[in-house]
Amino acid sequence: MIAHVQVRGDARNRGRQYGEQAASQIRGSLDAYAEIFAHYAGWDWPTVVKHAGTFVEPIRLFDERYLEEMRGIAEGADVPFEDILAINVRTEVMFAAKARSAAASLPRVGECTSFAIVPPPGSDRPVLVGQNWDWTLHAADTVVVVEAEQDEGPAYVTVVEAGLLAKTGFNSSGVGIATNALVSDTDKGLPGVPYHVLLRAMLDANTPSQALAALQRAPRSSSANYVIGHRSGLGIIVEATPGDFSQLRLIQPDERGVLLHGNHFEHPSFDAVDVGLWLMPDSPFRMQRTRAMLHGDSSDPTPKSLFEMLSDHAGEPSGVCCHPAQSEHRLEQFTTVVSVVMDLGADTMSLVHGSPCSTPPTELTYDAFFART
Repeated sequence: MIAHVQVRGDARNRGRQYGEQAASQIRGSLDAYAEIFAHYAGWDWPTVVKHAGTFVEPIRLFDERYLEEMRGIAEGADVPFEDILAINVRTEVMFAAKARSAAASLPRVGECTSFAIVPPPGSDRPVLVGQNWDWTLHAADTVVVVEAEQDEGPAYVTVVEAGLLAKTGFNSSGVGIATNALVSDTDKGLPGVPYHVLLRAMLDANTPSQALAALQRAPRSSSANYVIGHRSGLGIIVEATPGDFSQLRLIQPDERGVLLHGNHFEHPSFDAVDVGLWLMPDSPFRMQRTRAMLHGDSSDPTPKSLFEMLSDHAGEPSGVCCHPAQSEHRLEQFTTVVSVVMDLGADTMSLVHGSPCSTPPTELTYDAFFART
């Protein structure tokens, strides 16, 4: 059963409470990533920690509160701060370490299918944001739901690997975030604001514009895709490559108000090498399938129909609903860890821990929690 971590106060205290409540899961994350970094990047733990240290200054310049949260997590879980920092730059280690030498030597990986449904102006339909998060097998035991009341920002809820700051989530200001890994040949692992720190910053936004501005205000280290939704009826996709605000490409909803994304670049102005398409060749087929399902149904999408979409097995085992390929190396087997659909108007998060094809969603209601802030 997925653990719920409830925290409040300033950044250091929230982090400490997080670390105390999820200590066993955090240690599980650290043990798993020691293996994963060695397998994917060829780096031992001291090398990972040394590389992670180069991100301290970019994070401090971006917002020191996120370092304070990580320090608190480390204190609460009784592990070194450097270890918590290392897993918070896991994307930069896994996808960038080899990019500086030979991207083709990386094992293939599994990742996510994300979406937002944005109704037209004047509609009473809700804005729905969500995704399947596919990752290595260990994550089924380390994923947690963090429910945070902040002294200095909106309350937020995020579904995330224990020890990391944030991933998919939404906040009391009606901002919802889903995300996908992307990889280009410009991902060199150079210091900048890391992916998971940016996701955490977006959950501090009071408006969708502020969520976009979080991606613009400092150089980013990694490529990624961000789906931003807002309960007022707004949504956009942001494809990012490493660099400043000039390396962001925006995708508007289609004629049905649908935003969909996988793990390859889709913006027509993208002009680098899409390494992610090589690493995750199932991505275009997942997009083909989800677009066909959404546009082939004339009725309005609902959480129920979206979970049916997220349960699709076409192209298995690496379909929209991902299952482990038993023939692959243990660290190269991927599975759908969680499925999430957030209703930004009703302040609900419907969540499946495991495969959505076989597990019914649980609806988590946060209207009262958000109302407190």
